Amino acid sequence: MASDCELLIDLPEERIGFAKHLADIAVREVWRIEQKYSRYQDSNTFTRIHQQTGRWQNIDEETYRLLAFADQGWQISDGLFDLTSGVLRSVWSFDGKSQPPSQADLDQLLPRIGWFKLDYRKTGDKAELLLPEDMELDFGGIGKEYAVDRALGLMLAEAQADETPVSALVNLGGDMACSGLRLSEESWKVAIERPDTEKNSLALLSLSGGGLATSGDSRRFLLKDGVRYSHVLNPKTGWPVDNAPRSVTVAAPSCAQSGLIATLALLQGPHAEDFLKSTGLRYWLVSN
Repeated sequence: MASDCELLIDLPEERIGFAKHLADIAVREVWRIEQKYSRYQDSNTFTRIHQQTGRWQNIDEETYRLLAFADQGWQISDGLFDLTSGVLRSVWSFDGKSQPPSQADLDQLLPRIGWFKLDYRKTGDKAELLLPEDMELDFGGIGKEYAVDRALGLMLAEAQADETPVSALVNLGGDMACSGLRLSEESWKVAIERPDTEKNSLALLSLSGGGLATSGDSRRFLLKDGVRYSHVLNPKTGWPVDNAPRSVTVAAPSCAQSGLIATLALLQGPHAEDFLKSTGLRYWLVSN
């Protein structure tokens, strides 16, 4: 997942050995999802999808559900959340010091972006995808948060089947979810990182259930001639979203929901807080 990951498992001391079993389940699931949808892997679902562009192709139920989730984000954001915009990484490099692309470079890529250009459907048990030629799907915008929810869910299902009381928290690079209060009835203590520094936290939260995810540009940005370019790109223009917050953290029932809302807020630029207020969810925002 290209980030530090951790599992926190709280269970009776006499079942401490069961913790390793649960951890193995979670780790295998995270690896499975990464290997299935990563653009850096060979012979996986991502590769097969892009080998069959320009025609209807069969996809599995899991991929169909992820596409449906991404479609919700696209509709809610008026087209700003777009999994086909990953092609922009070929001209943008957010290592803090590279050159921004030219408008000509972006103009060549923009015709290859547009969620509305692809189609997917399900008839009975058969799910299919039509991805136009020269277009690309990038699951990176939802994959990590999905992996958090899946890993937590599988651990809890295993614990329930074993009739072992368990409380757990899954943290993949700061995107996390927990099952509820710890067995001591205490909440999980979680710190929100302050942008540009790892020494001080923005806030210390008490997490008693659900997901928490943060989106921001503290590590991914481009600084050139005194101008800071955020990695949050507008898929309609290819340029960073103007006046986007430095960081948005959202608490929601699941990590996938938290991550989506945090990203959608960043895409709203100066209207991020108005959007967050409209959701009714708890949030923490750091402006420019």
